[in-house]
Amino acid sequence: MRSLLRFNQHKISTTAGYIEGLRYSSNRLGFGIRSIVTTCRAVLLPRFGGPDVLEVRDDVRVPDLKPNEVLVRVRAVSVNPLDTRMRAGYGRSLFESLLPLILGRDVSGEIAAIGQSVQTLNVGQEVFGALHPTAMRGTYTDYAILAEDQLTPKPSTISHVDASAIPFAALTAWRALKSTARISKGQRVLVVGGGGAVGYSAVQLAVAAGCVVSATCESESIDRLLAAGAEQALDYTSEDLEVRLKGKYNAVLDTIGIQQTEQLGINLLKRGGHYMTLQGESASLSDRYGLVIGLPTATSILMKKQIQYRLSHGIEYWWTYMRTDAEGLDEIRRLTEAGRLKVPVQKTFPITQVQEAHQAKDTRIIPGKVVLQVD
Repeated sequence: MRSLLRFNQHKISTTAGYIEGLRYSSNRLGFGIRSIVTTCRAVLLPRFGGPDVLEVRDDVRVPDLKPNEVLVRVRAVSVNPLDTRMRAGYGRSLFESLLPLILGRDVSGEIAAIGQSVQTLNVGQEVFGALHPTAMRGTYTDYAILAEDQLTPKPSTISHVDASAIPFAALTAWRALKSTARISKGQRVLVVGGGGAVGYSAVQLAVAAGCVVSATCESESIDRLLAAGAEQALDYTSEDLEVRLKGKYNAVLDTIGIQQTEQLGINLLKRGGHYMTLQGESASLSDRYGLVIGLPTATSILMKKQIQYRLSHGIEYWWTYMRTDAEGLDEIRRLTEAGRLKVPVQKTFPITQVQEAHQAKDTRIIPGKVVLQVD
């Protein structure tokens, strides 16, 4: 029995205070977490607005773990465009009734506790991963909760800061290229907006898959994209893209999603190719008209475009979103470990300066990736 049941008494120090806890665990017998951290520090979004609405509180409740969940002691979280948009009111049709929220999707840290059905991860292990876009309790907190399949071991070759910048962006790109377009070796891929985190991840994923990759970007990103393996990187502010982009592509990932880039991508696709945009209209239409009208309207618009482009160009048209995927996360881990996938971090802030971090992103003072460090 001693080999199956372990009784550990430990002390956990948090900004909310000093907590004495008892942990029972047994993978074979299925005992869950009997007592864990009950409150911790977190950044709350009590209402929608500018960066000043974000509040750092020390006494935010930590929910009980479900059997498949993992409690992560957070060391770093990245600030994604989704975070700043949600803070400003994007997705209010879904989230407004649930305020206050905790923002944040990416995470890197150590496992503090596991649910009774978790099999592949262990307490004390360093991990990184990302929550689904609609998660209500995010990662801007000392202790985040994720499902087992939303986490993977962090490579020892990178820091928590660097690891936290990768999962959400890379999984967004992976879902588009691998799950939707199913790219394969020798195919041609165009990434519109390759300088951002999702676009840069997409270029690296496509190169790793053996594809021939072209990308559009601003001038400062050209060298980085070429170094990542892109055959062609063009400055969309000064180049005639319709002239410079030669031939047809099997897949186009459009991270910009305006009318001009949509038409560019559609016209450059081979028959049977896939056009994927990150700028789907489901959330914006739901925010404007409410869920009851907005979602059916968005579905109708999407279906109309899919039929239109299938008939006129013989291609598939998609609105693509990040979705957690254990297979994708495992590939992202392997590529990261091999040094073939990275998302450069431009600046870090302590989590207590979250307002300043959001202000820097809103005003584009820092165009690159921003990470919040949690100490």
